[in-house]
This record gives sequence, C-alpha cells and structure tokens, in this order.
Amino acid sequence: MKHTSDSVRATHSSYDVSPRSATPSKQSRIPYWGYGCMLLLAAAIWGMGTIVIKDSVDALAPAWLVGIRFLVAGGVLCAVMARRMKANFDAKHVRVSIILGVLTGATYLCNTSGLLDTTASKSVFLTATYCVMVPFVAWAMQRIQPSSTSLLAAVLCIVGVGLIALQPTEGARFGWGDAITLVSALFCALHLVATAKYAPGCDIMVITGLQFLVAGVMGVIGAVVFGVPLDPQAFDARMIGGLAYLAIPASIITLGLQNIAVANIPASSASLFLATESIFGTVFGVALLGEVLTASMVAGFVLVFAAIVVSECVPAWLDDRVQATQ
Repeated sequence: MKHTSDSVRATHSSYDVSPRSATPSKQSRIPYWGYGCMLLLAAAIWGMGTIVIKDSVDALAPAWLVGIRFLVAGGVLCAVMARRMKANFDAKHVRVSIILGVLTGATYLCNTSGLLDTTASKSVFLTATYCVMVPFVAWAMQRIQPSSTSLLAAVLCIVGVGLIALQPTEGARFGWGDAITLVSALFCALHLVATAKYAPGCDIMVITGLQFLVAGVMGVIGAVVFGVPLDPQAFDARMIGGLAYLAIPASIITLGLQNIAVANIPASSASLFLATESIFGTVFGVALLGEVLTASMVAGFVLVFAAIVVSECVPAWLDDRVQATQ
C-alpha cells in the first residue's frame, strides 16, 4: 500500500497543491527515466508490502502490526533527522503531526484488518480508489468542486470495484474485508487533503517522522484497549524480517525515492508510475500467495487503473493544452 504520510503524495493527485515540474531539475544529473525507475521501485516495494502484511496478519494482530511497524519507522526516521527534529520541534509541527498521524493510523489499521478477509490482489486495487476519492473529499472539506474528469473517474472506479468485489464464484459476496479496505482508502484521501491543508510551512520530513510515531502509538493503544493479545512466539525470523521490511524499505526508503523523483518530474507522470503498485501487488499475490484471478476481477482491475489514469493524468494534460494555446 502506498504511504500517505507525506505531502508529496498530494502533489500528484487530482487535488494538486504544488506546481508541476515540466522537466527534471537543471541541476539534476539523473535522466528522466532514472526518476521513473525510482518510482517503479517504490511502487514495487509497496506492492510487496501488501504481500508481507497478508503473510503476517494471521500471526500478529493488525493493531500490533501497525503499532510496531510505525514505531520502528518513526524512531529510525526521527533519529536520522535528529538535527531537523530539534530545529523544527514546535507546536505547529506537533499539532499537524498528530492530525496526520491519526489519519495515517486509521488508514493502515483499516487496510491491515481488511487483509484478514480479502486477498492481496483485491486489496491493492480497492485501496487505490483513494486517488478517485480525493477530489470529492476536497469538495466536502474545502468546497473545491470536482471536475468532469473526476466524475468520469468515479464512475469507472465504482464499476471496477463492483467487478472486483462482487465475484459470481463467491455468490456476489462483498465481504467486510472489502468494505473496510474501501474505508481505508477514504481515510487515505482524507489524509491527503488534510496534508495539503495543514502541512505547508512545515518541514515535511519532521512531520512524517512524528506522524509515524503517532500512528504507531495509536496501534499499540488500540491493541491494549481492546485486549488484543501479543504472542511472543509470533516473533520468529520470518515475522521479524517482515516487520523490518515494512518499517524500513516500505516506509522510509520508499519515502525518499518518491520525494526525490516527484521533485524532478511532472506530477502526472509520477502518479502513473506510482499507480503501478496495484499491478505489482497483483503479480506478487498470484506468484507468491497462489491467488487466483477471475476474468471479472481482471476487468475490474483494468477499470480501476483506468480511473486512476483519468483522475491523475487527464487534468494535467488539459492544463498543458490550455497553457500551450495561450
């Protein structure tokens, strides 16, 4: 699952809050395709992250999985950014980090819980619907009316989700795992809009590290309050490796890759590269978990991916056309 913990993610959504870079930075020595490879690597790491969670969630409760993952990720990132943390640790950064950390925690608690009752392949595509939700969340929160392309994307997305979730072989079953995964996508969209609203003026790496910690504490508190047991025997080599993967490559390294790339290539192009996470997740799910795809699921995946492309890329293309005619 994509990390929604930094405001850079908002720069390539339909609700764009930063200027699009038309070409790589003049000071950059990395070619365009190099940044594309960075984003593809980040998408692949996130896609594999869904597989790791699916493989771990039966042995370690979702609340503990989220809590440990983000406490480790936040601790490492805050340690690496210690000087920036010290220089920018003020009331505004703490307030913004708490707001975004709660939304991050809610996103991953719902998404991880959903994997108890849905497949990794379905999860990555259902989660990707957050891209389509963002303009409508912005409309509700800030009265920014969605465009006609957003409406088209929403229709494609709804049909695609229906084909993915309502499988004839399962008696047209729309399970609670599918439903809560869609709720996680809604929290993800809320996080994006909240980041666009509150993060400007903050050091993004500082609030990212702090919100990781907030999400981690949120997971641990949830586990304790609801009496979710923590089985020490669950922490075998496989589990520890999975948690390390989720905390470091799937949280911190991907964050660095996307920050570097999105700062140097057009937002619309970056969004398309990152949207391949859903494809990687499906491929890994079939190859590593033995998941079976039906024809209707594949059709649904195609429609959801088309909705992402329409939502993310068409507005940027239209903007470029308008600027070219001026």
